[in-house]
Amino acid sequence: MKTILVVDDEQSIRESLDGILQDEGFRTISAETGEDALAMLGAENPDLILLDIWLPGMDGLETLHRIRENNPEQLVIMMSGHGTIETAVKATKLGAYDFIEKPLSLEKVLISIENALKVSRLVEENRTLKASMAKEYEMVGTSPAIQNLKEQITIAAPTSGWVLITGENGTGKELVARAIHHYSKRSDKPFVEVNCAAIPEELIESELFGHEKGAFTGATTQRKGKFDQANEGTLFLDEIGDMSLKTQAKILRILQERKFERVGGNRTIEVDVRVIAATNKDLEKQIREGHFRQDLYYRLNVLPFHVPPLRERREDIPLLAKHFLAFFCSKESRETKSLEQDALEALAAYNWPGNVRELKNIVERLVIMTPHRSISLADLPPGIQQAEPRNHEGKAYIPDSGVSLKQAREDFEKEFILQKLQENDGNISRTAEAIDMERSNLHRKIKSYGIELKK
Repeated sequence: MKTILVVDDEQSIRESLDGILQDEGFRTISAETGEDALAMLGAENPDLILLDIWLPGMDGLETLHRIRENNPEQLVIMMSGHGTIETAVKATKLGAYDFIEKPLSLEKVLISIENALKVSRLVEENRTLKASMAKEYEMVGTSPAIQNLKEQITIAAPTSGWVLITGENGTGKELVARAIHHYSKRSDKPFVEVNCAAIPEELIESELFGHEKGAFTGATTQRKGKFDQANEGTLFLDEIGDMSLKTQAKILRILQERKFERVGGNRTIEVDVRVIAATNKDLEKQIREGHFRQDLYYRLNVLPFHVPPLRERREDIPLLAKHFLAFFCSKESRETKSLEQDALEALAAYNWPGNVRELKNIVERLVIMTPHRSISLADLPPGIQQAEPRNHEGKAYIPDSGVSLKQAREDFEKEFILQKLQENDGNISRTAEAIDMERSNLHRKIKSYGIELKK
């Protein structure tokens, strides 16, 4: 039951509102003066306050000011029999939700209360949604690499510098972008994401800059672009390395001038956005090959961030696995499950070519498909079950005697190729590219070492 505090020096009005509101299912409390109302707020926490402007002693506007000082989110509707536009404007500036003139209209009072409480519900839902999203996008890990990344975010986020995030697919570049936005001075403004690789070349200008009605076939209405939507907030350009040179040139112009025109329009629109870009490609190599503009690279690369692959921070794998396990058990309304030690060790030994995204997907599958509460090694996919434990000291094993340098070199090469094949899910072409070897040469090595590829 919602509680409404009625503050009015006229007893007849207090009694009348009490009776009407109670009939509508509200709990009511009342006060005769502003001082009484403030004292009452120390013990009560009303959902809404109906506050008269003309009160003995402290008037309604001063009372409103004091209320908002102590509780900026308190819903207050002002009432007055001598209201002027100037008074209503002043009350609104002080934070009043609405202004109702006396003599009171029962219908108007109830509509105003209903609308105010509806806004309050939306604010609370938005707060809950943001908290839920923050949990989903939480950066989990205690490894030195992640601790260093978090420190960099703390330093860079409050500034206005543009950011370029690099890292393999699935490492969590979007998480870094969202964390930077969350801790920035723009956190209460929009965070707009654009996947540059997913938009067809012929549509990307319309997607980024918007279009006017009739600009092209199918443009039946005016549409705001991503730059427009992100005004005063953050624009996240994901997979920036997949943009064509033509689009790169347009992006560069907007980043330099901070203004643009919609497709089919001639009106110049100014924007204030902080740009965060991300890519899984080596942009310096792309520049040398003529696929990426050097001037755009230097414009974006003000604050560089690199997100390490999961295999380089293995100590975080058990923490991440348990985090995702709890998250998906809650999301899917499943009973709480746990990972047995042998399963955790196998997860930590696996190379995770798909990085954190792959781990997240595997844990979600385990939550849904494992019928029992305890997840063991046998429940994991075969490729992860067969992962061999790694040497945590990071040193190669050297036998005491009986092995020549040639044999040691061949043993190391075989183990190296096996590991890289596993990291690339057995794909010979990707592995050859990763180790900078011709595909035909790699194929001969695989054959000579008797390495069996999983089918």
